[in-house]
Amino acid sequence: MAEIADNQCIAGIYLDEKYKVRRRPEVEHEQAVAIYDLLEDNHFEPKGGFEGPYSVHMRIEDNRIYMDVRGDDDTANLTTIVVPLTPFRRIVKDYFMICESYYDAIKKASAAQIETIDMARRGLHNEGSEQLRELLSEKVTIDENTARRLFTLICVLHIRG
Repeated sequence: MAEIADNQCIAGIYLDEKYKVRRRPEVEHEQAVAIYDLLEDNHFEPKGGFEGPYSVHMRIEDNRIYMDVRGDDDTANLTTIVVPLTPFRRIVKDYFMICESYYDAIKKASAAQIETIDMARRGLHNEGSEQLRELLSEKVTIDENTARRLFTLICVLHIRG
């Protein structure tokens, strides 16, 4: 297995605040955990031979996800990675519905019911993160955990109140 350079990582991640809305506490918590975990351990290597670590600014515009990749000094934009949202439409919708069921189940369902819903939630999350990896494969190399955390952040960006 090829050795991965330590500097091929995200050192800072920023979400577009244009649509900043008050979200459920559970969503805010998932966002905070995704960002924390992403910054603790990730592999992010954009094509083009850039030197990391990177600062990534994410936004949704014109039915696309934009990731502005900057150096860790956060000044010059090195590249912008653009991914269409259309392939995620069904999965994000289903993921939101199952998350609502999960949050409601935590309050009143049995442990077995919560576990069943959580397994479905994780399955959809895995499907979304794998789809993200495939769509990004020609633009950036990321590992499975980085894809999972970025997918969580894409879902958060979808929430516009």
